[in-house]
Amino acid sequence: MGLWGLLWMGLLIAVPLYIGYTLLNRGSGGNNEQSLSVLRERYARGELSDDAFDRRRKQLERTG
Repeated sequence: MGLWGLLWMGLLIAVPLYIGYTLLNRGSGGNNEQSLSVLRERYARGELSDDAFDRRRKQLERTG
């Protein structure tokens, strides 16, 4: 098989793993931004006080 065969086999394994990792990692980052956006909307509508907004925003930043 030789060195080139091993290289191609490694690429055939590495590329799908990399694509899967980036897709899974991208999905979690978007969820945090969406949560923060909803929090800002609720604050703008007056549903949350200043303290409640700050507390929840800090909690989202810690978990994200």
